[in-house]
Amino acid sequence: MGPALLFAPGDRPERFSKAAERSDTVIIDLEDAVAPAAKAEARENMLKSGLNPATTIIRINALDTEHARLDLAAIDRSPFRTIMIAKASDIDAIAALTRFKLVVLCETAAGILAAPRLAKMPHVVALMWGAEDLVASLGGSSSRLTSGPMAGSYRAVALQARSQLLLAAGAAGKLAIDSIYADFADLDGLAVEADDAVASGFAAKAAIHPSQVGVIRAAYRPSEADVAWAQEVLAAADAAGTGVFAFKGAMVDEPILRHARQILRRSSL
Repeated sequence: MGPALLFAPGDRPERFSKAAERSDTVIIDLEDAVAPAAKAEARENMLKSGLNPATTIIRINALDTEHARLDLAAIDRSPFRTIMIAKASDIDAIAALTRFKLVVLCETAAGILAAPRLAKMPHVVALMWGAEDLVASLGGSSSRLTSGPMAGSYRAVALQARSQLLLAAGAAGKLAIDSIYADFADLDGLAVEADDAVASGFAAKAAIHPSQVGVIRAAYRPSEADVAWAQEVLAAADAAGTGVFAFKGAMVDEPILRHARQILRRSSL
């Protein structure tokens, strides 16, 4: 899974191939992006899409809905085997879906609290969080501050949920995907948030518009200076042959070396 995932509404099949060309992974959305009257058509569009199953995820409706049952029946007739569970929280229902690789979208209070258990399931390959549905599940009205010097930043409860999901994924050795940035015209704000996602440990970030993909990829791509530092410090570690050593006036130990390895890993994406 590359760093930039791009949602494509299931009722807009003309966008599927363009999304595949411009992103690392396409998420065909059968849930919120599709009106109830168009969901049957969206399923048929998914079946006819011809997209690569290795780089395609299908987001289905919440498991307690009839739409989810129909989504799963359609996917069983398709080549796709990676699905995203919207509003994931039902431990037993998710545990039963072993025929798929799952990305669990924890976007309610119950979902965030269930994240540690969900992350331990063998067929769960990644966890993602969602801000607006989360705040709505709490009876709130907005996940971001709307005034003051921190306007546009997440409220404390959203930041806590984001951190809890990242920790749950990390503890289980699973990938964590950062939420979308809804204001697709604000690429500067997206860049700041994507930089933080990289530095915090999110493996990828989801996008809702093709213009966001390049910003996300740029955030995950280390600078030439970062790559050079990582190569030098790892070479110095090999030469030192000790657990802790001095490098350019600073002490280096295993956590620093892990940072360096991550930089080199991201440079190859």
